[in-house]
Amino acid sequence: MRMLFLVPLLVAVPAIAFPLPQREVARIVSSSWANEDSRDRAGEAAQVIRLLGIGPGQTVADIGAGSGYYTVRVSPVVGPRGKVIAQDIVPSYVAKLRTRVRRAGLKNVTFVLGSPVDPRLPPRSVDTALLIHMYHEIAQPYDLLYKLRASLKPGGRIAVVDLDRPTDSHGMPKALLVCEVKAVGYDLVSIADLKPGYLAIFRPGPTVDPATVKACRA
Repeated sequence: MRMLFLVPLLVAVPAIAFPLPQREVARIVSSSWANEDSRDRAGEAAQVIRLLGIGPGQTVADIGAGSGYYTVRVSPVVGPRGKVIAQDIVPSYVAKLRTRVRRAGLKNVTFVLGSPVDPRLPPRSVDTALLIHMYHEIAQPYDLLYKLRASLKPGGRIAVVDLDRPTDSHGMPKALLVCEVKAVGYDLVSIADLKPGYLAIFRPGPTVDPATVKACRA
C-alpha cells in the first residue's frame, strides 16, 4: 500500500516594513569619532561610565564600536565577571578591533558583526547598549532599535551619545532622537549634557505594533 506523507506548505512571511528616517543619514567616514587623546582630556568616557553607573559584572554592548574607544575603556570597568560585546557592521573595523583587544590583553570582550537593520546580539544578554556618536549614521533606526530591545536584559537600557546638531553635520538633534526612539516603544529616562554633546538614556516601554510606527520629521 502506498503511504502518503503530507508536506506542510511553506508560506513566506513578509518582513516587517519599518519606515525610513525622514532626515539625512550621515555617511560612515571613519572608525573613530575624534582623536582618543582629545576625548580623554575632555573626560568623555569617564563621564558616560559614571552617569550610567557601569560597574563590575555588567554586560555592555558597544554598538558601532569602530576602533574600540569605549570597548577598551569599559572592559576594565566591568571586570572579569562582566563582558563587553564589541559590535559593528564593517568587517574591517571588527577585525582591527579584535587585534587591538588581543594586544591589550583584554579577556572579557566578544565580537559581533551586525547588519544595518539588526545588531545580531544574543537575546536578553545586555545591561547597557551604547550607541556612541553613531546614531546619525544608522540608515534604518526604527528597524534596528526594535530588534535591539530583544537583546536587553530585564531592566536593561540603551544609551545614546551624540551632538545636538543636524545629522548632515554628524550630529543628532535631541528632540528628533527622542521622537525616533520613543516611536518603537522606548521610554526616555534622562538626557544629560556632556562636554561636548549629550547622553540620552532610554528603557523599553510597552511593546508597539511595528505596523503603527511612523517616521518622525526633522
